[in-house]
Amino acid sequence: MVTYQHKSEEERLAYLKMLVEVLPDQPGVYQYFDRNGKIIYVGKAKNLKRRVSSYFLKKQQSPKTVILVSKICHIHHIVVNNEEDALLLENNLIKQHKPQYNILLKDDKTYPWIAIMNEDFPRVVQTRRHIRDGSIYYGPYPSVSQIHDLFDIFKQLYRLRTCNHSLSPEKIKAGKYKVCLKYHLKLCDGPCEGLIDAEQYNRYITGVRDILKGNISQIIKTLKASMMEAAENLEFEQAEVYKKKIERLTQYQSKSLVANNLMLNCDVFTAVPDDERQQTYVNFMRVEKGQILLSYTMTFRTAMEESMAEVVMAAVEAVRERHGKMQKEVVVRDIPETDGEEINFVVPQSGDKMRLIELSEKNCRLYKLEQLKQEAIRQQATHEEKMLVQMKEMLRLPVLPRHIEIFDNSNIQGSSAVAACVVYRNCKPSRKDYRLFNIKTVEGPDDYASMYEVVYRRYSRLQEEGQQMPDVVVADGGAGQMEVIRKATEALGLEIPIIGLAKDGKHRTSQILVGFPPKVIGIGKDDSVFRLFTRMQDEVHRVAITFHKNKRSQTMVASELDSIKGIGPKAKEQLFQTFGGVESVRAATEEQLTLCIGKAKAAIIFKHFHP
Repeated sequence: MVTYQHKSEEERLAYLKMLVEVLPDQPGVYQYFDRNGKIIYVGKAKNLKRRVSSYFLKKQQSPKTVILVSKICHIHHIVVNNEEDALLLENNLIKQHKPQYNILLKDDKTYPWIAIMNEDFPRVVQTRRHIRDGSIYYGPYPSVSQIHDLFDIFKQLYRLRTCNHSLSPEKIKAGKYKVCLKYHLKLCDGPCEGLIDAEQYNRYITGVRDILKGNISQIIKTLKASMMEAAENLEFEQAEVYKKKIERLTQYQSKSLVANNLMLNCDVFTAVPDDERQQTYVNFMRVEKGQILLSYTMTFRTAMEESMAEVVMAAVEAVRERHGKMQKEVVVRDIPETDGEEINFVVPQSGDKMRLIELSEKNCRLYKLEQLKQEAIRQQATHEEKMLVQMKEMLRLPVLPRHIEIFDNSNIQGSSAVAACVVYRNCKPSRKDYRLFNIKTVEGPDDYASMYEVVYRRYSRLQEEGQQMPDVVVADGGAGQMEVIRKATEALGLEIPIIGLAKDGKHRTSQILVGFPPKVIGIGKDDSVFRLFTRMQDEVHRVAITFHKNKRSQTMVASELDSIKGIGPKAKEQLFQTFGGVESVRAATEEQLTLCIGKAKAAIIFKHFHP
């Protein structure tokens, strides 16, 4: 059994994050594995990426989910064609593996089947037990309502018996049974009294089997005609009944690949080459008793002269070594050479087995795409790790600067003074950690005092909440701002390395300062570390300016309209919806204002702007 051991909790979460990032936006089933390679949870999803991502959102976690997520060490998924197939596959896998954290569907209950019983004058019944008793089973079905619709169709077309009598020829001849009410209601042809022979009754059963196999195009055509006739007769309720039956039958007509009793047992192998990396991906899918129970993709190093059939044969050997046996039929695209081995290879041209091939290839192609995405993520992570090491050495930092915070102020002559704190984690902006501040204690344009207030507020709050401090604090300015930040952090008893970004006359980053007294670090402007700090400075400046503009516009609105006596919030809202801003209100005529807020208030507004 494959195990999934991680050196640290941080490494485990990083690995899971990478797996989630490359998940497809498609329906399917996901499986969570613990460190020992045991499946601990199976779930279905209409959108795999969105569903699995939700497990790692702290705000949405229940206590059960917290415990489950803490034990996940690997995620495996199987893509299917639709949500119903995902539901059925989830059921199959839960029944097979009985995962610890699955509560629903863990007992012996399962989805319903339709059975044509192995008896004289066979009954057609709904059951949840699939027994090898000679009866013919169809299903399972993800919804009981779908079965009810089918039984309604059977009732309309065929007079099938529903009694539990044993209708052997001897008992019928002896007159042991009498017809019941259903015969008189014309719902049954009375086989219990021999009023219909076995040959005619078996024609009914043949029709039922055709429907259950999906050969229902003619029935749908008949129902559509009935629906149109009902609509023409203004019987809209009856037409709606026909419409719903058509929808259900059309949905049923597309048989499930995940659970299809007609396919029985087979193994499926498909291959997708990756010539650039000289390797081939082979997907293996196992079907037992018509149900998909296993699917995974393997990677093989391949030489230029190897054919896909040869790689598939290597995959067959790998599966046989891992699982100890092969199914009687092995479904493939091309038959490989077997060196005399008796393996029954099948190359389908159409039908359900061909659809299995297509589903397997779909999983194989998606696996290839996921591997490429994972490789890109790992390369990016390696690049970031190198940059962190380089930054640590250049700036003489005690630890790798994984968590960096940078501050900036913004005001116009002291009015609407604000500040922004931008956070970078592993060289990337962490926007959910950005913080905006209104300056509360400083009067007038004093950038140093504003910086002190903001830094003190930020880190005193982190102290109170017991949160982790940054590895580096960056001042969007020179030595003066660095000194202010040092004083604020020292006042809180903190020792955090402080970096300064000095600007040239064009307000561009020109130097990186470290230490007290500050010294210039000799880093070229084309260096990746220098470019990263430049991006940080641009980002914090953008955030601070945007916040300042928003606050200033709110202040302008308040000073202009809120000071006008007789103009309340509702009138102000109507003015802004109509005119868009204060200047447009100022330029409006009294007639235009009257149309918006009425004559009395329009006169007040017009008199205010045009005394």
